[in-house]
Amino acid sequence: MLGGCGLVLLTAGVRFTRIVDEIADRTGIGEALAGAVLLGATTSLPGLVTSIAGAAAGDAGFAMSNALGGIAAQTTFLAVADLAYRRVNLEHAAASVPNMVQSMTLIALIGVVLAAAAGPDVTGWAVHPATPLLLAVYGYGLLLVRRSSERPMWRPLTTEDTVADEPGDTARPESNRRLWIEFAVLAAAVAGTGWVIAHGGLALADRTGLSGSLVGGLFTSVITSLPELVTVLAAVRIGAVTLAVADIIGGNTFDVLFVAAADLAYRGGSIYHAADRSAIFVTALAVLLTATLAAGLLGRERRHIGFEGVAILVFYGLGVASLVAMD
Repeated sequence: MLGGCGLVLLTAGVRFTRIVDEIADRTGIGEALAGAVLLGATTSLPGLVTSIAGAAAGDAGFAMSNALGGIAAQTTFLAVADLAYRRVNLEHAAASVPNMVQSMTLIALIGVVLAAAAGPDVTGWAVHPATPLLLAVYGYGLLLVRRSSERPMWRPLTTEDTVADEPGDTARPESNRRLWIEFAVLAAAVAGTGWVIAHGGLALADRTGLSGSLVGGLFTSVITSLPELVTVLAAVRIGAVTLAVADIIGGNTFDVLFVAAADLAYRGGSIYHAADRSAIFVTALAVLLTATLAAGLLGRERRHIGFEGVAILVFYGLGVASLVAMD
């Protein structure tokens, strides 16, 4: 069941990349914004549904680990894409102020989650105050991303290896309406897999005796993140490197909202305080990997895979080993 859902997500991811790249060119919104909002958020829908279903079933650790574990996995996918992009370091080629702003927004959002988990257990109608705060920070972050795209106050140095975000050839037979319809159909299909994955993951935890946090952090989070793996590799393959980076960072930023949605679905009080130690560990791992990626975007090493790519792979490997040891 989980394997079949993974196959659906892999197939949809390839087409998603080309559709969003085409929409970015036709509308002029740019690859960074299109990747962050359209591609990143839409390919995250399976994870959103999975976290909501897990929270509704009463497993706070599963719901939270699925959300933050997806961020860790997807950031690692970007390091894998860096290996596949043989021309130069991917973060160097995809120099983009909006991507940097989005990274800072993501760190702030994960910080809110950690602060809520460590702070007082206060709720109103079984919802923690951090939940509406996450929505507000996310909305303001998108505003900053748009401003940095339209009116940047500074620009990254352009080198011979920098890939400019320029519209490609839009003289294709698909109409704009058909592109949007296909986009909506694919979005609905990938979202539907989330419900199946959630129940499959909860059943796996029940039958094997593994904790919900381990299953969410290592299994369902990776399966629901498969569209990001496919889309980032496909984007790199067609030369849309800014779109590739924006897809991961934008999707990760949207993924933090899974926690807010899960808090609304969880009726046992604050999900931030109901989550176990493993879920908090996954949250800390997510912010560590995001900060490492942000450092790479600022440092812009030229060599094939920079310090950030190596560090991300090492940190994720250590994180997986630690999570298994904690279970």
